[in-house]
Amino acid sequence: MYKVLILLVIFFLSGHTSVLHAANPSSDELGYTSDSTVLFKAAGSYEEALQLWKTPEDINGWIAANFSYDTSRAMGLSETQGKKNKRPPIYSPSVFFHRKTGVCVDLARFGVETLRRIHPSSDPKYLMIEFDPIQIKGNTFRLHWLVRFKRDGKTYFFADSKRPGHIAGPYNDTQAFIKDYEQYRGRKIVAFREIESYQKQRRTQTMQQ
Repeated sequence: MYKVLILLVIFFLSGHTSVLHAANPSSDELGYTSDSTVLFKAAGSYEEALQLWKTPEDINGWIAANFSYDTSRAMGLSETQGKKNKRPPIYSPSVFFHRKTGVCVDLARFGVETLRRIHPSSDPKYLMIEFDPIQIKGNTFRLHWLVRFKRDGKTYFFADSKRPGHIAGPYNDTQAFIKDYEQYRGRKIVAFREIESYQKQRRTQTMQQ
């Protein structure tokens, strides 16, 4: 009976505590299914959405209800394919709004550029995370992208392809989030950058041991 009780406690914690529960580390695919029943401010076009949405939560609601991960596109954008072939372009926000599918950097671009249009004072930036590399079907993956924004002196993160519809925070700084995120993903983070564009490079802040 005692062993059964312990197993039930472990099951409860693993299912209800985001920091303790690690995601599947083998890819950036959704850690849970998007919820099409989520209420959000619907718009017929991206330009209409820019007029309708006012907050990160408005963007986040649309992502929760609409985003799906494109595994085949991820393979084409992998580090391995980038060395062999010209990588496909990252979707613009308007294209992404229409397609509703993509990979982490497509989603991050949508989040950053949209938030800059509707709420620039939140200071949205890309957060690029470098993991220890993994191999999936012969392709190397190490980078992951999401969005960092500020509110009332605190730091928040969203537009994460691993958990669309989730806003992480408040955090005092990005380093605190990275420590939690490494545990959630179950992969070692070796470096991260906060940058203005997915196309630019900036000095990497390495993880302190």
